[in-house]
Amino acid sequence: MKQAILVRMDLKMDKGKLAVQACHASVESTLKSDSHTIDIWRREGMKKTVLKVSGLRDLVQFKKKADALGLVTALITDSGLTFFNKPTTTCMAIGPDSDEKIDLVTKDLKLL
Repeated sequence: MKQAILVRMDLKMDKGKLAVQACHASVESTLKSDSHTIDIWRREGMKKTVLKVSGLRDLVQFKKKADALGLVTALITDSGLTFFNKPTTTCMAIGPDSDEKIDLVTKDLKLL
């Protein structure tokens, strides 16, 4: 079991902003997941991978792939009050779910 977090690289977020956005995605996707899946994932160490996507178009495509497989997703849009000057979609989490199912979507992405 794992969770994948896909982060847009074109936004050039500083480390702190990127970390906060990834945390938002992780928490939101976990809250949307069923309790049995969360229990298994927690027992296994709550594995996460943070992966790079080039931009919004890619992020949306990966969301469509994940949705088609029935995976839980959480697409995060920053409100634009600090780092960005307008609402900006920054990242997405997939899962937690089985490594195999998530890898069907993310297998070609590079680690951050």
